[in-house]
Formats: sequence, structure tokens, C-alpha cells
Amino acid sequence: MSESPDTGSLLSASSQLNLMEVDTIDDKEFDIPQVDTPPTLESILNELDDEEEPFVLEDTCVLSADNMDAHSCDTSSLASSDSGDPAHLKRKKRTVDLNTTVHGSVLRHSLLKGISAQIVSAADKVDAGLPTAITVSGVIAVGTSHGLALVFDTNQALRLCLGTKTTGAEFGAVSALSINHDCSRLLCGFAKGQITMWDLANGKLLRTITDAHPPGTAILHLKFTDDPTLAVCNDSGGSVFELAFRRVMGMRSCDSRCLFSGSKGEVCCIEPLRAPPDFRDHPITHYSLLAMASLTKILVIGLKPSLKVWMTFPYSKSDPSSVPQLAWQFVPVQKTINPVLAFCKGDTVHFLLVKKEETGTIHVIKQRQLHLSCDIISLSWINSRTLVLVDSHEKLHVVDRPSQEVLETQDLEQVQLVYNSRHFKSLATGGNVSQALALVGEKACYQSVSSYAGQIVYLGTKSAHIMTLRNWRERIDCLLKQEHFVEALSLAWSFHEGTAKAVVGLFGDPVKRKGVIADKMVEILCQFTEHALKKCPEHGKIQVMEQHFHDVVPVLVDYCLLLQRADLLFNQLYSRLLENSVAKGVFLECLESYIVTERLGHLTTPIMKDLLAHYHGNGMMDSLERCIVHLDITSLDIQQVVRVCWENQLYDAMMYVFTSGMNDYITPMEKLFAVIGPPLGEGRSLTDEEVVMGNKLLVYISCCLAGRAYPLGEIPEDLVIQVKNQVFEFLIRLHSADSSEEEEVFPFIRTLLHFDTREFLNVLAMTFEDFKNDKQALEYQQRIVDILLQVMVDNPDFTPSQVGGLFTFLARQLAKPDNTLFVNRKLFDQVLEFLCCPDDDSRHTERQQVLLELLHVGGVVQFNEERLLALAEKAKFYQICEFLYEKRHLYDRIIDCYLRDSLRKGEIFSYIHNLLSMPGYSPEEKQAVKGKALQHIQELVTLDPAKSADIVLFHLTGEVQQIISQLQDDELIFKFLSCLLEPREGHHSQTALPRERDLHELQLDLLCRFAPEQLLSFLQTSQHYRLEEAIQITQKHHHNEATAYLLEKKGDVHGAFTVLLETLKDRLCFLTAEQDTRGGGGGGGDRWQDDGGDSTLTRVKESLNDIISLCQRSSHSLYEQQREVLWFPLLEAMMDSQKQIKGSNAKQTSEVLKELTMKVLNCMSSFIPLPAIIQRILQDPVYGKGKLAEIQGLILGMLDTFNYEQTLLETTTSLLNHDLHWSLAHLRAAVTRGLHPRQDHCNICLQQYKRRQDSAEEIIVFSCGHLYHVQCLQQKDCGRSLSSHQQQQQQRWSCYKCSSSHGGKAVSSTETKRGRSTSLAQNRVTSMHHDAGAEAHRKKFFVEASLDPQQEQSWDQLRCLYRGPSRLSILSELSHCHSNERAGLLITARPGAESLQLKLSPPPLLEE
Repeated sequence: MSESPDTGSLLSASSQLNLMEVDTIDDKEFDIPQVDTPPTLESILNELDDEEEPFVLEDTCVLSADNMDAHSCDTSSLASSDSGDPAHLKRKKRTVDLNTTVHGSVLRHSLLKGISAQIVSAADKVDAGLPTAITVSGVIAVGTSHGLALVFDTNQALRLCLGTKTTGAEFGAVSALSINHDCSRLLCGFAKGQITMWDLANGKLLRTITDAHPPGTAILHLKFTDDPTLAVCNDSGGSVFELAFRRVMGMRSCDSRCLFSGSKGEVCCIEPLRAPPDFRDHPITHYSLLAMASLTKILVIGLKPSLKVWMTFPYSKSDPSSVPQLAWQFVPVQKTINPVLAFCKGDTVHFLLVKKEETGTIHVIKQRQLHLSCDIISLSWINSRTLVLVDSHEKLHVVDRPSQEVLETQDLEQVQLVYNSRHFKSLATGGNVSQALALVGEKACYQSVSSYAGQIVYLGTKSAHIMTLRNWRERIDCLLKQEHFVEALSLAWSFHEGTAKAVVGLFGDPVKRKGVIADKMVEILCQFTEHALKKCPEHGKIQVMEQHFHDVVPVLVDYCLLLQRADLLFNQLYSRLLENSVAKGVFLECLESYIVTERLGHLTTPIMKDLLAHYHGNGMMDSLERCIVHLDITSLDIQQVVRVCWENQLYDAMMYVFTSGMNDYITPMEKLFAVIGPPLGEGRSLTDEEVVMGNKLLVYISCCLAGRAYPLGEIPEDLVIQVKNQVFEFLIRLHSADSSEEEEVFPFIRTLLHFDTREFLNVLAMTFEDFKNDKQALEYQQRIVDILLQVMVDNPDFTPSQVGGLFTFLARQLAKPDNTLFVNRKLFDQVLEFLCCPDDDSRHTERQQVLLELLHVGGVVQFNEERLLALAEKAKFYQICEFLYEKRHLYDRIIDCYLRDSLRKGEIFSYIHNLLSMPGYSPEEKQAVKGKALQHIQELVTLDPAKSADIVLFHLTGEVQQIISQLQDDELIFKFLSCLLEPREGHHSQTALPRERDLHELQLDLLCRFAPEQLLSFLQTSQHYRLEEAIQITQKHHHNEATAYLLEKKGDVHGAFTVLLETLKDRLCFLTAEQDTRGGGGGGGDRWQDDGGDSTLTRVKESLNDIISLCQRSSHSLYEQQREVLWFPLLEAMMDSQKQIKGSNAKQTSEVLKELTMKVLNCMSSFIPLPAIIQRILQDPVYGKGKLAEIQGLILGMLDTFNYEQTLLETTTSLLNHDLHWSLAHLRAAVTRGLHPRQDHCNICLQQYKRRQDSAEEIIVFSCGHLYHVQCLQQKDCGRSLSSHQQQQQQRWSCYKCSSSHGGKAVSSTETKRGRSTSLAQNRVTSMHHDAGAEAHRKKFFVEASLDPQQEQSWDQLRCLYRGPSRLSILSELSHCHSNERAGLLITARPGAESLQLKLSPPPLLEE
């Protein structure tokens, strides 16, 4: 990058100033305590030389382009940087989460003290005014409110003061500034519209331009393009102009051309594409692109070679007060560098990639947008990947564009930004701007922000501030100053892995970069260790100290392992942590998780020694074992480890040391056999610890025979065969090494069989799977099988299950197609005898299961089937018999097996059903099974009647009669029929049984005998019995309720009544007789209700309820005389029972009977006239001979009922009348209200409704508000003739507009079904000349209207507003007739007024 002569001094001065300000800012922001010896300026400057100067005013675009490969693509997940660490391992201690993102302080905010001081000084001393605009290039220019432009060099010294207060008074405040690319010219725009050009070399005024744009508008923006003779400006009228500077014959001139007129939409922001020095030759620069932002859209135009619009882009909806923003930046995309335009209005930033195609056209591609939850007022690029935004709350946001992540947020409140509202409102020229532009100007600060070469300058009311990106070292050091070591390490690691955002100061070879960062991380780790030891609490609970180091040590270990610096961890850091015993313990415990996850495989000897001692001393044996089996064997002291493992039962670790360290695979087995062998040989039960050892031994043997190392890993390939042979040789040893005389042969196999026969055989089975062509292995296989048979057969120490397990194992092996084993068949016969002919009958089920399993795996091949079947039947092994019968297809014999097997009897039904239902069985086989089922039907029904009935219904419907004849027990038949005849759902619900009537009648007879309580429900649900036969059955068994039901069903109501009445009389007699007995018994009467009398009374009430229900059901279809024949005998029976009451408790029983009699009277009063009832009562001797007081209760009760019903009737009538009156009153009010026409002209001819002053025209106004002349409606056929009751022809009108469906075409009124197509109240008005005489002749009247379907619908809506069936019923009574047609007129229900028509039409909606 070429620099002007003054640039270098600005760079160094700015850099010095900025770094001097860093300390101040950091102290204030982070509250860092003062140091004893502050650093000297020289030391700071020297340190700057080592780091790269952060405030160099160089173009960061160039840097981004040079390092395009490193930064042009998004990074992958941060987890990819993990060096094989299972990051999801759960640890109790704090670990490094590599997925968390730490950015630190990304942006350095510094005050430009020199410039700020001189701005304040100029305002105070020379009345320069307040700052209004700023721009930065090789120099910094600040405009003031009194028309002056102050130009500062790179040392912040005031170099030029351009303009005078005189011109300031004439031109107004400086509203815009622009410097060309070589810092030789400065353009100043003013609030009153003038533009001046200055020579920055000598401060000479070169041009004053007053006619470049319309007068009376302020300059809002003024920008040089890449061409020094071309600039653009934007005024407060919203127009954009091109300024072309010319110099002919020494005369300077300026030509102005309007690019965009404010009358088409006001532009409030412009931004020409200005290429950095290294991109001046980019093909896109030849077009001189200009971006413009209006209040509604974005435009990109080319000024060269000719004016052309390349793109327009409308905004999405946003706040009208939001400020449009534009910013260009050259960005590397897919190995090419092209300009990207960032623009926003509101809270969303859009990105447009602009490319030049080979054809010469400009192609604009929309990129992914960025959404923030704030209103953006300033948008700037600080490099090709990073944007700096300011929101309306003056919060600054640093955003990484590729990841759309907000890296940092700062508060700019102390800057006190300068806003350009006065210029947007053009107050200097009278405020002649649009309201929309003035609203946007409230938050406009375009001229207060200027970005250049990776730095952004913000102008405050009394100061200037500069923002730059911190370099990577500085960002880390900021965190270290705050003692945020974990965050500093995380940030440094993100630099190391290339995942950090907004990185500055890292260039060159990636390997060298990683080396530099790794050195910095080592330095941080050492500082972190020292800080942790220094800050450790010296006093207090040990848990507090442990927690302190738990927060530190895992972080140290993580980053040392990530950096692959175990030497740093074990030498420098561990030697420092040794000074604190708590830190040492935490460190050693922390190593476990890394060792277990294979991140740490080798420990130094001192640390291994300390680890053993610490874990052993703290009883952490499980953790120690986990560590040992994952560590490299070379780092272990084998002798010490073996001793510790054996003493503490760390068998896994011990096996690992022997196998991995010494290639000794036999000694571990010998040691474990020595522990579990003796107790098993003596028949003692094992302890839990010994069981664990035995299980480990089995797994160890399985691993060794399969070629796997124990507890993890693989055996070296060259040792696999050798280890397998060694293990086999060990297992088949005749005696152990230190055997005694009493030791039995083959102790090791014998021990494993006693420990867990099934699992040991499973281990052998898995091992034998791998034997194919290995002759040596096959010999071992045969040898082991021979030993197993020798040890287990004829040995009483082994249970049938264990022996059976052996032969099951052998049968599986013999059944393989490539089997080479030889087993004597006599041994299988011997086992069969052993299982089927035991000395005692114990373990019957176990023996049967063992033999069954043996048969299933192919053992049947080894046996004589006839002998096996005979032995199985003798031993009552019914499952074995079933297995053999099924093999021979003797399915009927299997039923006998199920019936004899007490444990599986219940499964016989599903077996029979499945066999008879499923295909695959021959008809003969199915018939044999059916015959067997019928043969054993008595047993089946006894076992489960319901399932037996299902079998019969599904498969044996034709044999029902035979089955019933076979079942000799009536109760069994009853249970069977109950299940067979019960209602079913689904496929078999309609299954017809032969002679079904006989079955139902038989079941009825059985119900009378065994379950009379179910009799009624059966009669009600069944439809298959004959009434006469059923009545005879119920009468035979004296079930009166059932007989009455059947008689009533037959139609003999009086017969049913007679039966029920006899039952009631019997129960009343029993009640009175029981009362006499109890009454004669002395004091027992008081307990009458509590004893048996309660059940007797309940039966009386039940019988009374039954007979009352019968009378009520029947009375509706009987004449009055027939009703009396029913009700009066019932009443007499109740009253006669009261005559027979005697004894001391007669009063109480009499009250109960009177209460029941009152119930009968209440029920019969609905069917029998009251005078007849009273007459019958008075004739009765109980009531007739006594005083009136005795029947007072009955009479008053009847009168109360009468009064209640009379009041209910009157109230109902009153409510109905009130409802009808209310509805009609509201309806009339709705249809008689005045109509308000929407217009004063006809909606058809569009002329005034009074077209001629002297004519009398009729007009019609509809309730929808439309108005028509009668003649116009007639022309459009909107009327329909109908006959009134006076036999006069009148018209029924419909609104032309509302009833037309296609462009105003009228449709027939019979087809109009829209909401307001027909008027609901139509006014017909005669219009005449407005003179006094004519006014009296104006006519207004209603057109008669009947209810069309839409009006009926409205009428229904009105009715539905009111609840209750009475209203609906009344309104339905008012309809013309009870037919389904509803188009007729409403007719009142008065006789003699049949032709009355209601001249009312309901409104479409009722407005309360």
C-alpha cells in the first residue's frame, strides 16, 4: 500500500496514542488494581515492535485477500479439534468444553485526545462551532456548525483550518465531507446547499459550487468516486446528482447531472464503490458503481461507461423511522475477490455479492442475511469478515459475518454521537423537507462515522474516538489481566485450531502459527499454575481447597494433552503442584479419566509410584484397577503392581500385568483356581467375592480361546495359537501342580463344571465355532468332550440339569454338518435312563425340561423313539410325549397329554382351536381331534365351561345335542349353555345353532332352577323361545315376575296384572303375619326395622314398583274403564292390608302402608279422575267410618298435586305469551326503523334521485343502503309480481347490486341466496317537486313482503337468541302449516283469521 508523506507519522502517532489509552480503558472497564511500578513508555513501544502494530492504517482487505485460504471458509465443528478425546465422558471434575466459544475483547476503543482537545478549543476560542461531520483517509477532517473544516495530520496536529466564519454564516454548517483517494482534495457540503472544494496541500479554495442541485436543500451526502474528477451528492430533497469536475484553459468548472430525482422517491443514503489501492485494477471498477438507498428500496447503478441501473431491491416491512445503511467491502468468495454490498433498514442486514460476468454484465447475487434484535443506525465493515454495527440505543455490536455470531457488545454512550437531524430536516433553509425524511433523520448519524483501512472513527459532540480490532496476543492478555485463565486458554486454543473469529496478527505458515500460539499457551499454563497455588485458601475446610484445585487441574491436563506436551505436565506443572498436598491428590485423581479414555497411556515412573501410593492409601482400588489396565505396561513396576493387585483382589489388573507384561497366560488361571477350587471340591457355597472371581475366570478363558486380550484389547497375532493351545493344555491336565493324594482327576474342568456348568459349556461352544481345519484344535475338542463325559456321567455330584446341559451341548455339536466329534450312542441311552427312571421322584419338571431341550437340539437322532416314548409315558413326561406324537402326526393323542398334565390343562383349549382353525392339517387329522374332544367333553366342560362353549360354537355346532346328552349333570349343562348362548360380538355373533329354540327353553328351565335372579334378563335378551312354552315353564317353577313379563309381552295385560297382584298380596300377608308374630313377642317390636322386617318390606316395595310400572305402561293404551279395572284392585289390595294389622307395632306398620298407598294414589291420579279416586277411598271402611282427619293426609296430598300442576300450567302459558310478545315487538321495531341511503343517486343510472324538478318519480330504498328509481329496477327485471290477500298485483323488489353475481347482471329473485340481496325492509318513496303543495303529496309506504329463505334464516337467528323449547314451539305454531315448506307467510293461530298476513320481515342482524 502506498502511503502519502504524512501517513507514516499519523500511523505511529495514532498507534502510540491508542496504546497509551489501552491501559486507561482497561482499568476502567475491568477494574484492574494499580501496579506498584507502572510500565515505561519505552517498554510499551518495544513490546509493540514484537507484536504487530494494531493501529496501522493499512487496508485489511489486502490482508484478507492474502490469507484467503485460511479465512474464506467457515470452520467445522469445534469438536474436530479434539485429539481423540471422547468429549461426552462424564466427569465429576471441571473439564474443558471445547464447544464453548470465547471471544474475549475483540475491539479496542480509544479516544483521539489531540483531535478532541482541539475541537473543544476551536469551539471555545475561535467560535468554530460544534463538530458536525468527520471523514478519515490519509488525514482526518472535521466539519463544524459554523462552516469551518479542521484538517488534522497523522500526529493529531491541526494542519489546516478551511473556511471562515463569514462564509460559514453564508453557507451554514458543514453537513458532509469527502477526501479523494490520494488525499489531495477535500469536498465540503453545507447545510444551505453549497459545495466547496479545497486543495489539502496548501489549503487553497479551488471551487465553490452553488448550482449543482436545486436551491433551498441541504447537502446530506457528498462522496468522491475512484475517479478524482467525479463525485456524487445527495440533498435533502432526496435527489442524487453527479458532479464532474473540469479544468479547461486554467478555468475550473463543475458539471452537474441528476441521477435520481427526489420526486420518484427520496434517497437518504448513497455509497460509491471505492476500491482499495491493491484492487484499483479490478474489472468492476470500470463501471463506477453507486449504491443508493431510498425510503423504500435499494438501487445499484453504474455511472460508466453510461448511466445504467443494474439492480433494485425493495425493503421488507420495517419501522418508518429506521435509517437505511449502505457499506461496500471487497470480500474473498470461492477463490475470487468481489465487492459485497451490505445494506439494512431496521434489524436485518442483507448482503449482495456483485460480480462482473464474462459478457460484460453485472450480476448481483443475494447472500445469507443477518438478523439482529435491534434497530441499526450505523453499519461499517472493519475487515472482510467482520462488521461493526451501532443500534438506536448507542450499543456497538461486533459481528462475524460468516457465522453471524455477535463477538462483542460495547456501550457508546460516553461518545455522545453527533446526529445529522438538522440537515435531514433542512432547518437552515426553512425545513422544506418531507415528513418521512425528517422522521428518518431523527436517528441519522451518517457523517459521524467514517471507516478507513480497518479502523472506524466516531465523532462525538466534544471528542473523536477510534475503534480497531485487537491482535490475537492483546485479546489473550486482556483476559489474563482479569485473571480469566480458563477463558484465555479457550481463546488461545481457538486461535491454534483456526476457529477464532476476527483474528488479527496471525500470518504465514500454519505450522509456525501453531507453534507461536502453543508457546503462548505454555506460558499461560505456567501462569495459571502459579496463580492457583498463590490463590489457594490456606485455611478452612479441605473440601473448599479440593474444589479450588478441581477447577484448575483438569484444565491444565486437558490443554497439555491437547498440545501433546505431557513433558510439561509431568515435569514443570506437577513439580509445582507437589508443593501442595491437596493439589497433588487432585492431580493424581484427575488422571484417571484421561487414562481410561486412552488420552493418556504412559506415566513417568515417579508419577506412577505416587499414583499407586495415593490410590492405595485412599482405598480407591476400583479406580486404580481401571488405570492399570489402560496404561502402557512399560510404565509399571510389575512386581509392586502384582503385589498390590493380589493383596486388594484387583484380578483384572493382575491378569493384565501377567499377560501384557510377561506374556504369561497360565499363572492368572492357576491363582484363581487355587482360590475357588477348594470350596467347590468340598461342596461349600461360594462367597460373593469368590463368585466374582469364578465369573472373571470364565470370561478370561473365553477371551484367551477367542484371541482377545483380557480385560481389553487383542492378543498379538503371533501368540494367538500358542495361547489357545496353552489354555487347552492347562484345562485337560490330569492333576494340578501342587496336588494332594485326594485330588480327583481333571481338577480344572471339574471345578468349572461345578462352578457354572451351563456357562462353561457355552464358552466351549463359542470356542468350537472357530475350529474349522485346525487339526490340533480338533484333537483338543475331542479330548475335552471325552473328559466331560468321563467326569459327569454316572457322577451323583451333578444334577439332572447339569447332565442334561452336557448332552444338550453334545447334541448341538453332533447336529452340525461339519461335525468331527465322536460320542458313544450308549451314553445317550444311559442319560435317557438317568432322566426317565430316577431313584426318587424329585426334580420331575427339571428332568422333563432337560430332556425336552435335548430333543429340540437334535438329540432325538441319538435315541430309539419307541423306547423313548415308553419311558416318557412311564415317567409322566407329557411334554416329551407331545413332542413325539407331533412328530408322528398323532394330534389326537396330544389331547390326552394335555388332560393328564396338571400344569398344562388350561392350554388344551387354545391347542384344539389352533389345530382346527389353521391350515396344514388334513381333514382326517382334524376329525380325529374332534372325536377326541367329544370323547372328553365332560372333562373339558368341567375344566372351563366358557372355553368349551367357544370350541363348540366355532368347530362343533352340529354336535350340540350329543354334547348335552353326554353331560349328565344338570348344573354342568346349565353352565355350558349359559356360556354357549350368551350374546357375542363379531364374526360368530350370527352363528346359528341347531334346534336353537329347544336350547333356549332348556336354558330357561335350568335358569328357573339354578339362577332365578338371571331369569328376567335372559327373557329380555333372548329372542328364540316360544311364549307359550316359556309361560308354562315359569308357571311350573312359580316365578311370577317372569310369568308376568311373558304375559305382558304376549299382550295379556290383565293376566300379567293378576299374577303380580297375587305376588303383592302374598307379600303383604307375610308382612302383616310377621308383624303379628313380632308384635306378640313383647319388646321385640322396636327392632323390627333392624331385623328381618326390613327385607320383607323391601320385597313388598319391589313388588309394588313392578305392578305400578305395569299399570303405567299399559294405561296409555286403555280406556278409562279398563284403567279402573287395573288401578282400583291395586288400591283395594293396599287398603285391605291395613285392616289386618294387629299387635303393639300396628301404628308403625300402618304408617308405612299408608305411605305406599299414597304412592299408588299419586301414580294413578295421572290416569284416573280425582272424583272417582276420592269416591272409592270414602267407600273403604278404613277411611269411610272414621273422621275426616284420618283421610285428611290423602285428600291434602291429592290437592297439593293438583295445585302444583295448575301453577305449572299457568306459569308455562305466561312464559310462552311473554316470549311471543317480546319477539314480535323486537321484530317490528327492527323492520320499522328508518333507512339511510348511502348515496343521493340511483345505483343503476347513477343520476340524482330527483332527475327532473317537475316530475313525480318513485324511488325504492333497500335496507342495504342502495337507492334506485322504480323505472330503473323494472328495466333490470328486479321486480316480481305476487298476489296479496286483497287480490291486487304488487311488486316484490330485490336490490340490483347485491343480487347480481356477474358484473352487475341481475338474477332471479328465486335464486338470490346472498346475505343482503333482497331488502328486508323496502321503502318506496315518491319524489316530487320541492314546493309547499307538493310536499304534502309525498308518499311513503311499505311494500308487502313474504319471508324468502334468507329471511327465514334471519328469523331463525333471531329465535335462536332466546333459549328454551317453549319459544321454538310457539313460533313453529305460528307458521302457515306444518309442512316442510317455509316460504309462506306467517299466519296467526286465531280461528277465523286464516288469511291474515304479517307485514313484517326480520332484519338480517338484530342490533341491540
